[in-house]
Amino acid sequence: MATLEASFLQGQLEERKRRLEVAVASAPRNSSLAGLLREVDSALDRMTEGTYGLCLECHDSVERDRLLADPLVRYCLDHLTQPQRAALQRDLDLASQVQRNLLPQKGLRVGCWETSYHFAPVGAVSGDYCDLIPSDGRLLFLLGDVSGKGVAASMLMAQLHALFRSLTGMSLPLGQIVTYVNRFFCECALAGQYATLVCGLAKPTGEIELHNAGHCPAIVVGCGGVSCIEPNGLPLGMFLETEFSATPVQLEAGDTLFLYTDGLSEASNESGEYGVDRVMTLVHQQAARQPAELIDACLDDVRAFTNGVPSFDDMTVLALRRCD
Repeated sequence: MATLEASFLQGQLEERKRRLEVAVASAPRNSSLAGLLREVDSALDRMTEGTYGLCLECHDSVERDRLLADPLVRYCLDHLTQPQRAALQRDLDLASQVQRNLLPQKGLRVGCWETSYHFAPVGAVSGDYCDLIPSDGRLLFLLGDVSGKGVAASMLMAQLHALFRSLTGMSLPLGQIVTYVNRFFCECALAGQYATLVCGLAKPTGEIELHNAGHCPAIVVGCGGVSCIEPNGLPLGMFLETEFSATPVQLEAGDTLFLYTDGLSEASNESGEYGVDRVMTLVHQQAARQPAELIDACLDDVRAFTNGVPSFDDMTVLALRRCD
């Protein structure tokens, strides 16, 4: 395990020990509290010995995401008991349901903007983030990708959702909102965690205020052809004092803004990756289609490209079209 992560987990365990000691002193007859304190002490002892994070059964490493979610885990997934497996599956099913309930309305239309998206986790939960927030005739759209996979990434995805929803309700400028979220990530996320994000405010005039914090290039397609808008900022959570600037984009009637996570552009077969160039070509060929049809065509093409090669990353795609 990386040094920063080990240091973070040690700090977490020491803080839990301190709180448990206070609780045990207040309720000395509570056997469950005493048992938890013994588990924390044991985990700290394993850190000192250098055996922390190793499965007690096979001595291989316990899954990183599980340790970050529960520093007391002592067995890898392969050596859980059947009741433990069943409990874990129930938790994952519930987490998956909660995450899907955070997704925006399908086929949302706000003023002259119509939308569609596709959200496909590679496992039970995803680190991809997608949201659409109507605001006084304008539409705030967000697409992001939290580093890592699994439960830890999905928890940060849920935090992104809550942060943007809360800050949007305060009527702050979008650039200021992105700055606040970056500060939160820097101060509160686990060591080494960050998020790429592309977001924008689509206005009734067809103008879009676009911010891209280290995410995949945005694609604009329409009668004027196809163009690629590169990121103009660093991912969220990398540096505390980072400035985020907007790129103005003007869409005419029939133009589409196409956004995606790297689960699409980095999909691969035996010959290599799908790539941004192929995404641009496909979107250009299907430029006249409605957002849902455009996304379906893209998914059909990537499935044909991968030809059965399994995906190892979450995939989310969002299309936003000016329709007046």
